[in-house]
Amino acid sequence: MHDIDTVTAATIEKAAERLAGVVTRTPLEPSARLSSRVDAQVWVKREDLQTVRSYKIRGAYNFIVQLDEPTRALGVVCASAGNHAQGVAYACRRLGADGRVYVPGTTPRQKRERIATLGGAHIEVIVVGETYEDAFAAANEDAQRTGATLVPAFDDVRTVAGQGTVALEVIEQLGFVPDVVVVPVGGGGLLAGVGSWLRERHPDVRVVGVEPAGAACMAAALSAGHPVRLPELDSFVDGAAVREAGAVTYPLIRESGAELTSVAEGAICTEMLAMYQSDGIIAEPAGALAAASLGSVVEVEPGQTVVVVVSGGNNDVSRYGEILERSLMHEGLKHYFLVGFPQEPGALRRFLEQVLGPEDDITRFEYVKRTNREMGPALVGIEIARSSDLPGLLARMDASPLQVERIEPGSPLFHFLL
Repeated sequence: MHDIDTVTAATIEKAAERLAGVVTRTPLEPSARLSSRVDAQVWVKREDLQTVRSYKIRGAYNFIVQLDEPTRALGVVCASAGNHAQGVAYACRRLGADGRVYVPGTTPRQKRERIATLGGAHIEVIVVGETYEDAFAAANEDAQRTGATLVPAFDDVRTVAGQGTVALEVIEQLGFVPDVVVVPVGGGGLLAGVGSWLRERHPDVRVVGVEPAGAACMAAALSAGHPVRLPELDSFVDGAAVREAGAVTYPLIRESGAELTSVAEGAICTEMLAMYQSDGIIAEPAGALAAASLGSVVEVEPGQTVVVVVSGGNNDVSRYGEILERSLMHEGLKHYFLVGFPQEPGALRRFLEQVLGPEDDITRFEYVKRTNREMGPALVGIEIARSSDLPGLLARMDASPLQVERIEPGSPLFHFLL
């Protein structure tokens, strides 16, 4: 099997040798937009241009290639709805190993088809349950029943060593040592690998891990002194929405000295849109995590060299409606209200004339209930031109005779109606 029980710079360098000619040496590009935002020299490591459009192939291949022939002959299994599954599928095809990928029923058809395409005849995609936990339980049962090897998405030294090869490439491509490296964090495989290699080879580099605010499992682990299960999880940043930090990745990150911070999901959406519109980069939510942190929660000194890892680009185009919505709300430009309209002619026109400002726009209007003869409550979505326009809009609502209730993001009513 394998004879290492921790991750060192040497094991990561060995992994890089195994991956040579298998994974894409992804571009390291200067970003004028991010550089101007923080008055520094910002480079982006484009793992969205990797063979399977994410860095996950590095860890999956490094894991599977180290299985001896009798073990590999029994096959491999994994549970994943996205990037890890694609990495496993590609690795199986390259190595001639057979594998089974368990995905939850919520996995879009195009993702299932892409996993099958990457793996070809070597991969069987099995749909089970509705959640990742259902898929993982089925994969684990398969491994115990058949003797197949479960390939962890992040929590294994071989997986971590493979992910850590990103750091080697960055230094080789840059030609010198950067001041700061910013890495997205889900289960911690990428940060554990990058942080471990830099701690040994270039200990002066500041390493920052960035989690989604609604899935900050590694920060919770560091705070508690051991991995803990998050009671609530926002699954929007699906590539980094992990409920519990890994038993392998947690101590590696703790010992690496990496900083940890988090970014609101709405800010990630704003960054995704900026990357798409300004840079021509199609990033998935996890892929925009590190870039979203710059200049907001991660401050750097003027003139420093900063490397940001864009971890993946497997974004479903159908999600852009939700991404735009979350971005507008985070920027304070989109607001929702329940408005009680009297059931009489001209009520809506008076609302438009007396309450809405000249640059305000109604983006959603639907009656919630029309059984009352005197009053008809409507759900009204309003987009304003500037966040500073909100106090004026609220003041005009207060001054009007209409019954208006603002629906606060995160409230039970918000989740019910939207």
